[in-house]
Amino acid sequence: QVQLVESGGGLVQAGGSLRLSCAASGRTFNIDTMGWYRQAPGKQRDMVAGITRIGETNYADSVKGRFTISRDNAKNTAYLQMNSLKFEDTGVYYCVADRAWFPKGDYDYWGQGTQVTVSS
Repeated sequence: QVQLVESGGGLVQAGGSLRLSCAASGRTFNIDTMGWYRQAPGKQRDMVAGITRIGETNYADSVKGRFTISRDNAKNTAYLQMNSLKFEDTGVYYCVADRAWFPKGDYDYWGQGTQVTVSS
């Protein structure tokens, strides 16, 4: 099993920045992809960004150029730097991890989520 713990959420004004962190523990040796999903109020969970163990990344179109995902394999930690935040970025952000390379289906492991609220 793998446990994921997010931190760094909070309240920020539109145009501001936040940095989320996700610390993984447990059987992390076979994790390839880590990433972030978010769920806005009343909406489904959507992928935000993902990163593989060797640093390949992908992003949702809505966050390209504003968000940057990174990873420190030695610390088993992934980060999401969010700049130029918009009201529509508001939601619960979930850290995810999987043994596969950019899995097509649901990720194996999910964190408990951290709230990000952007005030307009």
